[in-house]
Amino acid sequence: MFVSPDKERGTARSHRESRARPICQHCPVLTQCREHALTTGEPYGIWGGMTENDRKRHTNRARRGEQRPLAPRHATPATADALHLSCAR
Repeated sequence: MFVSPDKERGTARSHRESRARPICQHCPVLTQCREHALTTGEPYGIWGGMTENDRKRHTNRARRGEQRPLAPRHATPATADALHLSCAR
């Protein structure tokens, strides 16, 4: 659900992403997961409630100097190794 199958496009991708996002919103490591994906340039999947396109848009805005803060959802500490997998359970 968090990573697209090969050659997934259009409506199928949108539906999968729409199902994954609400799960992320209740994850205790949402903020850390999102920060990890943005910091490392994670190219695939849903991380911290952000799709691949969301992260690209955020990165492009940051490069242009636009300041659009991402609201932290949770403050639970976590390690980078546990971030993505703990939400998928």
